[in-house]
Amino acid sequence: MSTDWIEDAKKRAAIEAARNVEDNFVIGLGSGSTAAYAIMEIGRRIREEGLRVIGVPTSYQSFFLAIKYGVPTTTLHENPTLDLTIDGADQIDEKLNLIKGMGGALTKEKIIAASSKKLIIVADERKLTNKLGEGQLLPIEILPFAKPLVINKIREMGGKPYLREVKDGMPYITDNGNFILDVDFGAIEKPEELEEKLKMIPGVVETGLFIGMAHTIYVGTKDGIKRIVKR
Repeated sequence: MSTDWIEDAKKRAAIEAARNVEDNFVIGLGSGSTAAYAIMEIGRRIREEGLRVIGVPTSYQSFFLAIKYGVPTTTLHENPTLDLTIDGADQIDEKLNLIKGMGGALTKEKIIAASSKKLIIVADERKLTNKLGEGQLLPIEILPFAKPLVINKIREMGGKPYLREVKDGMPYITDNGNFILDVDFGAIEKPEELEEKLKMIPGVVETGLFIGMAHTIYVGTKDGIKRIVKR
């Protein structure tokens, strides 16, 4: 099946989401290819419409994109409460719970999302699922020192953990200097319960489960945009 429509769908959803940004907003700038389209559109609105905003990047990637497209940046230290964040997701269930983190920025993304009055997610329709974890690994950021312990504990919980690697078998290193385990839990029946259990393991920094955090989803489809709002 052709996937030519995907980039266009992501871009349309991101442009629609960026319409939520208003003058004098402090916004979280998400990471990944879909969020990049939103940053690009916010930059266009700054140049062409005189929009006045400042953004808090969730990664080095989004920081450098903000510079490239002319979006002024700030920090949580200067602006601890954000008006909204626009970010992508790797998987979205019917309750708008998310799996995020395949881009490696899950910890900062979750901190920024939790600091925001509203979290807006942009994605293409392939990311929608009945249950989180179906055909999707769960990223977990861990302290490098704790790798043996965390792997053993996750295996005891029934998960299959894989250390994320770059070329030559070297571990992927996050912006925070940590490792990422990509874990196969299969379909996750109780995401809240799994989140609690994982966070109890010493050495787990953060998980890619974003439970009850998303307010609005903009889904790019082959022939339009679908807006889903939290009930």
